[in-house]
Amino acid sequence: MVITEPDSTDSDPGREPDDGAAAVAAAEPKAEDANTGEHERWQRFASGETPAAAPGPPPGRLRAAGRLAARAARSEWTLAALCSALLAVAMTWPLAKDLDDVVPHDTGDPLLLTYILGWVGHALRDNPAGIWDTNSFWPLHDAYLFTDTLMGYAPFALFITGPTSALVVYNVLYIASFALAFLGAYALLRQLGARVAGSAVAAAAFAYAPWKLGQAGHLQVLSCGGIALALAMLARGHGWSLRHGFKAEKQRPGWIVAGWLTALWQFSIGAGLGIPFVYLLLGIGVVVGLNWLIMRPRLKWQTLAADGAGGVVFSLGVLWIADKHAVVARAYPESIRDVDYISWFSPTWQSFIISPEESRLWGAAHEAARADLTWAPEQALLVGFTLAALAIAGLIWSCWTGWQRFWLALGGFAVFAFAMGPNFLDHGSWAWALLYEYAPGWEAIRTPGRLVIYLTLILAVLAAGTITRIADEADDVAHRARVDKRLKVKAPRRVHALLFAPVALVLWEGLTAAPYVEVPDAPVDMSSLEGPVLFLPAGGGDTKVQYWTLDGFVETANGVAAFTPDEQAGIKSMAEAFPSDDSIAALRDAGIETVVVLPGSGLDTEAEPFGVDVERTGTAVVYDLNP
Repeated sequence: MVITEPDSTDSDPGREPDDGAAAVAAAEPKAEDANTGEHERWQRFASGETPAAAPGPPPGRLRAAGRLAARAARSEWTLAALCSALLAVAMTWPLAKDLDDVVPHDTGDPLLLTYILGWVGHALRDNPAGIWDTNSFWPLHDAYLFTDTLMGYAPFALFITGPTSALVVYNVLYIASFALAFLGAYALLRQLGARVAGSAVAAAAFAYAPWKLGQAGHLQVLSCGGIALALAMLARGHGWSLRHGFKAEKQRPGWIVAGWLTALWQFSIGAGLGIPFVYLLLGIGVVVGLNWLIMRPRLKWQTLAADGAGGVVFSLGVLWIADKHAVVARAYPESIRDVDYISWFSPTWQSFIISPEESRLWGAAHEAARADLTWAPEQALLVGFTLAALAIAGLIWSCWTGWQRFWLALGGFAVFAFAMGPNFLDHGSWAWALLYEYAPGWEAIRTPGRLVIYLTLILAVLAAGTITRIADEADDVAHRARVDKRLKVKAPRRVHALLFAPVALVLWEGLTAAPYVEVPDAPVDMSSLEGPVLFLPAGGGDTKVQYWTLDGFVETANGVAAFTPDEQAGIKSMAEAFPSDDSIAALRDAGIETVVVLPGSGLDTEAEPFGVDVERTGTAVVYDLNP
C-alpha cells in the first residue's frame, strides 16, 4: 500500500462548482485545511499514535475522577516525587527501619536538633508565647535562638510527644531533606530548560554531593531543597527559563506566591542558610528590576500583585525572625564571632576536592589531605568529581548560550571566593570581608564553607546543560537520518536511557560510611527530677541531656548551642570541685536544686556531703541539694 499526500489542486468531490473568482478563493483555504489535516493524520499514523475516539457524552463524576487520578499518577511530577522519596530511603538505608532508636552520624548535633524539634512541639501545644525560653540553659532567656530554630518544621514537631517519637520525626525529616533536595533541584533544572536526563543527573548531584556526608549531623544544612524549589517556583511564575527566556503568556501569579512562601519557609529553618539566601534573592531582584527598566517586558498586573504580596510577607517574616536573633546578639555579645574564629572553620583552596571521612568511596583516599585542615568537618567540601567533569564539559559544549555559560562560571567563582571566608585572597578583603563588615547578619555566620550549596547548584546547572546538549544532538541525528522526511523523529528511547548513566556515578560518590548510632536511654527518671538540674560532667555531652529532658522538660542548666553563654560557663566552673562544700554552696546560691553525676565524670562520688541527700543507682548519682 502506498500512501501519498493529496494534491492541493484536487477539487472537493462533494462540492458543486461555483462561478467566479470569489468561489475559487473561498475554496482554496478549505483545500489547504484538508491538506494540513491529512498531513497531521499521517504524522499520527507514522508515529504509532492511537486515533482519538469520537467525542461522546461527558463521563460521570467517578469516571472523570478516575481519569484525572490516572493522569496524575502518570505525570512527570508524580514520578519525580516518587523517585525522590525512594532514592532518599535507599541512600540512607537502613535508617528507615530503625527510626525509633538510632540517629545518623553521632549523638552530638543530631540529638540537639531532635531536642529542638521536641521543644517546638511542646511549646506550641502548651505555651506558644513561651517558645523562646527553653527548659535548657536555665536561667537564661531566649535560649531557643542560640542556634538554628528549625521553626519551618513546626507542623511535624507537633507529632512529638516524647523522646521516642522525637527520634522518629527527626529521622523522617532527615530522609525527607534528601528527597526535597532532589525534587527541588529537578524542578529548577526543568524550569530552566534542561531535558529530563540532564535534570535527573544534576538533581542527584545536588542532593547527594559528597560534602553533604560530612554534614550528616546538621539537619539545618541538609535542608537546602527549599532553596532550589523556591527559585523554580519564582521562575515558573514569571514565565522565565534560561533556555527560552521570558514568555509573557506563561506568567502564573500563583506560582510566584508559592515561591515567596517557600523561600520564607526555607529561611525559618535556620539563619545559617537563610541569611545568604535572602541576599541571593535580593541580588536576583536587583537584576530583574534593572532588566525590566531596560527591556520593559509585558508583565501582567497579577504578576506584579503576586510579587508585591509575596515579597511583603517574605520580608516581614524575615525581619521578625531576624529581630529576635538581633535581641540575642545584643544580650550575649559572646555570640559574635571574630575573624580568627571564622578563619579556623573556613575552607582552603583545596577543600573543594577533598572528601569528608564519611565518604565510602573517597574518605580513606583523602585522609592525608584532611590532616592538613584545621577543622575537617567544615572544610572537606568535595562537590563530586562526576559533577565537576560534567560542569567543565558544560563550559565548552552545552545547550546554554555562551553568555549564559560565562555568567554561570562567574557566579561559581564568586561563590567559591565567598565560601573561602577569610582564607581567600588578602584575608577575604575583596569578597567575604565586605559582607562581614557591611551586610547585616553576616557576622553571625561562622562557617562560610556551607555556601558550597550554591556552588554545587551552579555546577549542576552546567552539568545539566551538557547532558541536554547530548540529548538534543541525538534527536537531531535521528531526525536527519529519517526515511520519510515528513516525520519528526527523535532518538530511540534506549539512547536517551543511556544519558541517565551518570546518575549511578553520582550516587556512588554519595554513599556514606558513617554509622547510625543507637541513642542511649536516660540514666535516671527525668520526669521525677526536681529542677533546676545540673548534669555533670557538663560540656559536649549536654546534647544527650537536652534530648533526655524531652521526658518532662525539667529545667536544666546544661545545654549546647552555636555559642557558650558566659553565665552558663560560670555555673560549670562552680561545679569543677563538686561535691566539695564550697561547690555545693555556690550551686545552691545559683539556684540549682539537683545535681546528677554521670559515670566517667572523674568526680568523687563516694563522698557524703553534709545536708545533701545522695541516691546512687547503677547509672548515675543523684544529689538533692535542698532536701
